Amino acid sequence: MNSITKTAFLLLLSAAALVAQDSLGKKAPSVTLSPPPVATVIRGKANSVELRFHVGAGFHINSNKPSADYLIPTTLKLDVPTDIMVGKIIYPPGEEMSFAFAPEEKLSVYSGEFNLSVQVRPLTSMLPGKYEIRGRLRYQACDNAACYPPKQLPVGFEVKVIKAPPKPKGNPAQSPHAHT
Repeated sequence: MNSITKTAFLLLLSAAALVAQDSLGKKAPSVTLSPPPVATVIRGKANSVELRFHVGAGFHINSNKPSADYLIPTTLKLDVPTDIMVGKIIYPPGEEMSFAFAPEEKLSVYSGEFNLSVQVRPLTSMLPGKYEIRGRLRYQACDNAACYPPKQLPVGFEVKVIKAPPKPKGNPAQSPHAHT
């Protein structure tokens, strides 16, 4: 190898190493779920289960009600055991923010931490015990310059189904006659 070719080769190799180092150093967008505690739920009644999510630093995700039709909303889909009904999933309102890629437009986003509230109702016929609920959170993460392809985060939590407490008994009926 002559000295010019060798120098060009070393420069090319250095440039490739910098590109590789840059791409390794770049943090990928991520959303995580804090491990939820086992939620105790009463069969036959609507119960609320709170899920806490974290958006990686430097990123945001579109809210459940993004401000433009072309933006992908954050949605939670759950697969539940047969005898558990899922009611409303309550999403927090998004934070209105503008970014360098669209400074005149306010976008509805989640960043940092956000909670979802899931309404679950085990049927009255369900046997008491622990049950796993699984699903996936679909979201699209963005940083201040660009958006990334949509992702799905596996979600799972347990519910402990219990019987409803017995109804309080009233005082027994009293005789209308005075007893002496």
